[in-house]
Amino acid sequence: MRNSKINKMRKALSVIFVIAVAMLTALNISCGGPETISVKQAIGGEKNVVVPKLSHNDEQRLKYFFFEAVSQQNKGNYDAAFDLLSHCFTINPNAAEVYFTIASYYSELGQDSMAMQSMERAAVLSPKNDRYIERLAVSYINTGNFDKAIDTYERLYANNLDRTDVLSMLAQLYNQKKNYDKVVSTLEKIEQVEGSNEQITLLKMHAYSMKGDKKAEFNALKQLAEKYPNDLNYRVMMGNWLLKNGREDEALDEYDAVLEQEPDNVSAQMSMLDYYKKSGEDSLAQATVERILISDKTPSADKIQLLRKVVDENEHIGAGSMEIIHLFNRILAEPQTTPEMAALYAAYLKLKEYPQDSIDVVLERVLEIAPDEAGARLQLIQSAWEKRDFDRVMELSRPAQQYNPDELAFYYFMAMAYNQQDNIDDALVTIRRGVTVANEQTNKELVSDLYGLMGEMYHEKGMDKEAFAAYDSCLIWNSENIGCLNNYAYYLSLTGNGLQKAEQMSYKTVKAEPDNGTYLDTYAWILFMQGRYEEAKIYIEQALKNYKTPSADVIEHAGDIFWKCGDRNAAVEYWKQAVDAGGSDSVLKKKLKQKKYLNK
Repeated sequence: MRNSKINKMRKALSVIFVIAVAMLTALNISCGGPETISVKQAIGGEKNVVVPKLSHNDEQRLKYFFFEAVSQQNKGNYDAAFDLLSHCFTINPNAAEVYFTIASYYSELGQDSMAMQSMERAAVLSPKNDRYIERLAVSYINTGNFDKAIDTYERLYANNLDRTDVLSMLAQLYNQKKNYDKVVSTLEKIEQVEGSNEQITLLKMHAYSMKGDKKAEFNALKQLAEKYPNDLNYRVMMGNWLLKNGREDEALDEYDAVLEQEPDNVSAQMSMLDYYKKSGEDSLAQATVERILISDKTPSADKIQLLRKVVDENEHIGAGSMEIIHLFNRILAEPQTTPEMAALYAAYLKLKEYPQDSIDVVLERVLEIAPDEAGARLQLIQSAWEKRDFDRVMELSRPAQQYNPDELAFYYFMAMAYNQQDNIDDALVTIRRGVTVANEQTNKELVSDLYGLMGEMYHEKGMDKEAFAAYDSCLIWNSENIGCLNNYAYYLSLTGNGLQKAEQMSYKTVKAEPDNGTYLDTYAWILFMQGRYEEAKIYIEQALKNYKTPSADVIEHAGDIFWKCGDRNAAVEYWKQAVDAGGSDSVLKKKLKQKKYLNK
């Protein structure tokens, strides 16, 4: 049990020892003969336990070793501390304080059985120590032994009749055991100390309900309604109880009484809706739904909850969407303070596969209500991108950098839109602005993609030094960015420098996606640049197989590789195919004309 396990304990044990020191300081140990005490053990049954009193000398020795254990623990010598605690037992095998302390050691070591035995022993040896008993009860709860937890808390309560917190725990445990009679009697004990209150009465109502005592449940609810007449929710609850138990007319009276005092009471209106549905009054139910959803008195969360319920019911019966569409339009015709309703409408239209233009109109409404709603804005950008409306992409992305300055997706889309319009300089400005806001909380893959895009653009401008620096940053943020690894490797190979580094990066891409023609071509070309022609031939053949329509560059690579492998006829044929595929490079045309390989 020693070294590795005990060394797991750190700061938590400091607290344990502080408590233990306080307890030992207060030891009530005297000299003399053995003392017999009768205690009711947590493990059940009455048992006489003989606890011999220590001599003065043994008492001092016990304190010395205990305090020395504390000292060793404070120095981080956990092995020594544990050994000293164990030695305390040789002096007094009935030292409750030591049992209590060492139980925490066992618990930290994961030796739950030993920890429980030690806690039980401490509680037996010191039956009046509330701390021990309470700690033992909690241990039983943690192990799922609710019966023993109940017995232990009952012992604790017997010693402390004013502790309503103990009674609250007992009520919860009895509820867990579905002993609802005990739940009620325990709650009544709390009432004897604290008096009656709403929370206790509601808990009693739940217990009555679970045990099927409808009369007691209703009387408790009626008591609340009469005691708190200004809280109309209790009258609504009475109506709900009456409706549930087939007393519809009485339920309606309660709802009407509430709505007479508070016409906009949402709870009462929701309950009226249930009443109309149960009574088959569909038109009144529909009118109530609209009244609740349109009212500016209804909290937004309640509106969303109700509308979701209406949509679910509509889907369940297989009804058409027009009724729901009408309802959404009625709601959104009124001023909105939050975007949730419009966002839900857009989600519903998407679910029902409505045209994207219809969805976009609703998403625009979302942004009217809440310009900082990033989700709606990104959906609109995606829609504009698919339409290749790059001006619209930039129009949407530009204000987002003010409303959502930390959301890198907007910088990415804007840069891509600039790039599509051949405005590389503004694209680079946008990317540089985006990466400056990146932090530890930022999506690392997105930051990596931004740097990868930066590398592409710098390469396109012929700025290889800057491009390679951007690729390095890209891989710092995400070392597994396969697209970056491929491009970096390929562009590096074109320089004729760093071929070993390029090969390592390219090999990672081929290993990750062995059927990717682009990655296979890059790897083949790097091998070619290293003079490893036969290996290059294997990979270029795999690349050609995995391309549906290989580019002119890939086909030209195949020609170059086959030439170096001695298959000149195949090489010439590949060069001819490269020209047919759109290859217009002057060197390529010279290769074909002269029918031989030429360096670029």
